[in-house]
Amino acid sequence: AAVAAGCAVVPLWQRFLDSGPETLIGGAVGLDGFSLFATVVVCISVVFASLLLADYLQRESLESPEWYVLILLSASGAVTMASADDLIVLFVGLEILSVAAYVLTAMHRRRMSSQEAGLKYFVLGAFSSAFLLYGIALTYGATGSTNLAEIQGFLSTDVVTQNALLLGGLALMLVGFGFKIAAVPFHAWAPDVYQGAPTPIAGYMAGAVKVGAFAALLRVFVVAFGPAYAGEWRPLVAALAVLSLVVGAFGAIAQTNVKRMLAYSSINHAGFILLGVLAASPAGTEAALFYLLAYTFMAAGSFAVVTVVGRTGEHHQSLEDYRGLASLRPGLALTFAVLLLSQAGVPLTVGFLAKLYVVTAAVESGFDWVAVVAMLTAVVSAFMYLRIVATMYFGEAPEGATRLRIPAATGLALALSLVGVIGLGIVPGPVSDWANDAVAQLVVAAP
Repeated sequence: AAVAAGCAVVPLWQRFLDSGPETLIGGAVGLDGFSLFATVVVCISVVFASLLLADYLQRESLESPEWYVLILLSASGAVTMASADDLIVLFVGLEILSVAAYVLTAMHRRRMSSQEAGLKYFVLGAFSSAFLLYGIALTYGATGSTNLAEIQGFLSTDVVTQNALLLGGLALMLVGFGFKIAAVPFHAWAPDVYQGAPTPIAGYMAGAVKVGAFAALLRVFVVAFGPAYAGEWRPLVAALAVLSLVVGAFGAIAQTNVKRMLAYSSINHAGFILLGVLAASPAGTEAALFYLLAYTFMAAGSFAVVTVVGRTGEHHQSLEDYRGLASLRPGLALTFAVLLLSQAGVPLTVGFLAKLYVVTAAVESGFDWVAVVAMLTAVVSAFMYLRIVATMYFGEAPEGATRLRIPAATGLALALSLVGVIGLGIVPGPVSDWANDAVAQLVVAAP
């Protein structure tokens, strides 16, 4: 699956280098720097998921090729969403991504919690898809098109701020996107689904699903509804960002299950990424892209640690199961500590720069108060991350605790995540420049 994901990027990249940004299939799909950036990040998530599944499936006696097929299918949906220049294509990509994710969540046939999580994800996901589809229908009724460039052209010449049809479509689409990115108040599914899903799949959902949804959100709101209609949707995004930041931070510190902690952490991170969307500027979009890449590394590595500690049956998910981990597995504990500190925004890690970029973009766009809320919730979240670190280093391992086995593939995933977190934290320039070029090419692709 990892090789297939890598091979899928090469022809797209080569065509982009040969022809530059272009629209394909009658303007329904865009091949530009933005879609390529998102595609690469999705493929990174596929690589991490494949590495973690290699041993996990054997450990849980679940070996079957369907896992990798479904991961590639969901990844194709995420890439379609990131490349969509038409709302119908975007919805098709969303459904491809979602259906595969529902099945993957419920694939652990011997764990009732996995099947329960899959059913809950399916029911709520189908409900949110209906909101998105209804929003697309209202937008089509108001503008006469589902093509993003044509919608942008309509709004640039015929902006009617009191167009109830268009405002309703915009709000309903935001509800659909809000569910996929686990933004408050559309986040209720995330803690239960992350806890019940197979751990490698939970890590994959935190990466690829979030990347696909945010890429589509950025493409729709930057290309179609912005900047001509930014004044209408930015207050809604600001509300989502603040609620996600606050609920994610305070919800995380109330948990004792590490997977639920990471679920609420992902909600908090979604709030930070929404700051980039809220900025409605090239700098904000660039910051959001950089944050998505950074979070992919942080989340993949964190769930890799949870996979190792969970052992067969995934019964060891409590914070107490991490007590004394530093004495049993010093390298594993150190890696997890670095990943958690990066999520907290400690300098010299990619998490610090990611937070700095989105907060700066929000301040420059005039949303200082949202930036202040973000920084305050970062302090609250740090308490949860440090709580895990303290448990690993200052707690005593239980008597008779055995040394955890780290399979080669999982060890490679941990090493790659650590390199990404530290490397991008020290030398962010190339990736930051790439994100900047991707945003510029997205703007070029839109008339």
